[in-house]
Amino acid sequence: MAKRKRVVTRHRLAALEHRRTRKMARSAHAFVRGSTARFYRWLASSDAPRLPDGPPIWICGDCHVGNLGPVADENGRVQIQIRDFDQCAIANPAFDLCRLALSLAVLARSSDLPGISTAHMLEYLLQGYEAAFPETSDPLPPLPPSLHMEVRRAHRRSWKALARERTEGETLHLPLGGDFWPITKRERKGIASLFQDASTAQLATQLRERSSSGKVSVLDGAYWRKGCSSLGRLRFAVLLDVDGAASEGNDLCLMDIKEATASLAPTARSARQPKDPALRVLEAARQLSPALGERMVASTLLERPVFVRELLPQDLKLDIVHVGQKEARRIACYLGTVVGRAHARQLDINERSEWRRELRKNHSRSLSAPSWLWRATVGLLADHESAYLEHCRRYVGAASRA
Repeated sequence: MAKRKRVVTRHRLAALEHRRTRKMARSAHAFVRGSTARFYRWLASSDAPRLPDGPPIWICGDCHVGNLGPVADENGRVQIQIRDFDQCAIANPAFDLCRLALSLAVLARSSDLPGISTAHMLEYLLQGYEAAFPETSDPLPPLPPSLHMEVRRAHRRSWKALARERTEGETLHLPLGGDFWPITKRERKGIASLFQDASTAQLATQLRERSSSGKVSVLDGAYWRKGCSSLGRLRFAVLLDVDGAASEGNDLCLMDIKEATASLAPTARSARQPKDPALRVLEAARQLSPALGERMVASTLLERPVFVRELLPQDLKLDIVHVGQKEARRIACYLGTVVGRAHARQLDINERSEWRRELRKNHSRSLSAPSWLWRATVGLLADHESAYLEHCRRYVGAASRA
């Protein structure tokens, strides 16, 4: 049994490594998403500009465009929020701004926009971010057309749509072979035990009028081959049945189990955050995206820290591959405001005012006088683009030898 487990793990790792390499070679944006460690190494190098000294708060740590998207709360309302917390930490919020700026700059280049558009996008990003630190709470700006379409698409999605995407057959099981792989008996037993725990099982009963006294049963589970940053980690999709649902169609739910590991983001020296990586992720989610954090729990599976969340049909990542100049500025401003709100809700009014003053002191609104964010983005873009081309060269070489 132990030998079989080692073989399964070895095969998974080899396949995941190949998938990760191929996926990162598809586009510069995919490479940036999978290069978080490189991002922080460059920011710590002598080539990086001095960033403004922000207050130590919970940050996403990997705040690229794909890690934001529509998120539904328990009442079905959908808003664009931060939706990934693998690299979360109590740290300088300027890290999130740099990460988002790099992602937007790559999007601009992929859309064949001129360099001046990138300069405008970064200024609009800062304006949107600073607008989230007012003396009084202001409403979010209007959704840009492309983001409005994403939110409308999320609103229209139902459990049936999610079930069609993730399950197959009359018995509703996870389709193996593509994104889903078979799991071992030990993994299946561990997953079943996980959902016997009351706090984890409650995730399946707290939404959509399900009975809180309903029995939760595991119908199926599979290893979920997903993302670029989960290499070697536990990642499972689990289909649950909940007895006692108040309405037809609400008795099924899909859970995402993901291993939590140490963050790559440099933690502030004064930070007092949970040592358990899963508890760290849970606390960050509750601070940065409360609607998502409230339907997550931290636990342990196969002696590893994991966090569990229910996947709702409305939860989507932003998948923007092409934008025009005017829309690019609107998106930058809006996403800046979203990230700013996530940061601002952790600060009192005096701390918000002080951080806004620090930001304004450290950048110029004149495009002829580059700000710290512009210098960081240009440097990161140059570093990542050369690394991306080298990655593609190695991928082609490996493919030709295979």
